[in-house]
This record gives sequence, structure tokens and C-alpha cells, in this order.
Amino acid sequence: MSVTSAKRKEGGVGEFIRLLIHAGIIALVIRTLFFQPFNIPSGSMKPTLLVGDYLFVSKFTYGYTHYSLPLSPPLFSGRVMVLNKPERGDVVVFRLPKDDSTDYIKRVIGLPGDRIQMIQGVLHINGQAVQRVRVDDFIDHEPGRRPQRVRQWRETLPNGVSYNTLELPYNLQADNTSVYNVPPDHYFMMGDNRHNSTDSRFPQVGYVPFQNLIGRAQVIFFSVAEGERAWEIWRWPWTVRWTRLFSLVR
Repeated sequence: MSVTSAKRKEGGVGEFIRLLIHAGIIALVIRTLFFQPFNIPSGSMKPTLLVGDYLFVSKFTYGYTHYSLPLSPPLFSGRVMVLNKPERGDVVVFRLPKDDSTDYIKRVIGLPGDRIQMIQGVLHINGQAVQRVRVDDFIDHEPGRRPQRVRQWRETLPNGVSYNTLELPYNLQADNTSVYNVPPDHYFMMGDNRHNSTDSRFPQVGYVPFQNLIGRAQVIFFSVAEGERAWEIWRWPWTVRWTRLFSLVR
């Protein structure tokens, strides 16, 4: 091999390494400042989000905390560059207050100063029952089980945001609660799958500080059937939920 050929080969390898480094830096900046991918591991947000959904969360919507940084080093406290605050109905990813190494995704139901209560399975905000209308049953397809019909309601918050919720046909403790008074700078979160969601109704979660919010769920960019593996490309024709791709999270 000539000296010129060797130099060209070394130059090609070096250029490829530099390209990888630059691509990694760009991806890190995008992930830290703009959008971060998340996948849905549980059914607590059915029917809005399904197990196997992959979505992008906008990190700039509510500004940044140290949880926005890779590995979450405690370099500063509070939030910076806040453009907007959460609104009722936003679907958000947050760090669990009692275990800030764990990410949860729920819907914002209560704002600071709100009074939240469940009475006979009906959500009440500041003493007023939230409007809900019975709609067609949700057909739940879980691996290894026959399809299950689940009662489904269309719920509309005071600000006009509407979404569907699920309710199993029996009464649970979480259907009748005391009044939750949301503290300043905190939010009350609930899953849309009301009988299969550990959320602010339970002490494991409780009220979520504004600082713990990672960002707002924006779009589902990929989705595979529950129990399937996203990396098994050869199975995509049968396992990908094609109708969910690039759908907005509402």
C-alpha cells in the first residue's frame, strides 16, 4: 500500500469518527433542549396511550430543570426559561416525587390552588362535577387474554379539553375520595385508565412539583402491539399499529 493510499484511508476513518462525534453532539443537544423520546410501558393512560407507543416529549414547553439534563445532575434548582405553565388536560412526563429516578406519564387534572375530589367515580374540580358522556366500549387487547370490553367515557374539563377515560365495572376506593387541595407550584395528575393508574390520588405519587415536570407529550412517532419488540423489523407488517404513527397526543 502506498503512503498516499494509507493517508487517504486514515483520513477516511478520521472523517467518519468526526462525523459520529458531531452527530452525537447534535443528538444530545436535541434530546436535552428540544425533544426526548419515551415509550409507554403500562396501561395507565389507556385509551389515549397504549403499551408499545413511542412518543416525543417537548422539553422546552415548560422550561428546564436539572431533570432536563442527561443523568439529572443537581446543578441548579427550580425552572429556567419558562415559556408556558401546564394547563388542565396536558399529558406530561414527570419524575416521581418520592423516587426521582423514575419517570411517569399522566394527565394534568388539578392546577395549583384547585380542589380535586372523586365522588362515585365522577371527577369534581373546585366543587363542580366534570362533564362526561358514555361512549362505545373500549376493546382491550392484552397478550395472552381474550379481548375485554371496558366501559368508556368522554370527559371534558372546564377549559374545554376532552379525552376518553376507562372505568371497570366495580367501585374502588379511588372512586370516592376526600378533597385534595393542590398546593402552590404543584399539580394533580391522573391516568385516563382510572381503575388501573397509580397517580396523585395515591400517596405513592401525591402532588407533583412543577420542578419535576420533564415536558409535554406531543406526538406518537412509532407504535407496536403490546408484547411485541420494536427492533424485530421483519415482524413490522403485522405488529406495527400503522394508524397510530405520527398521531398527536391529546
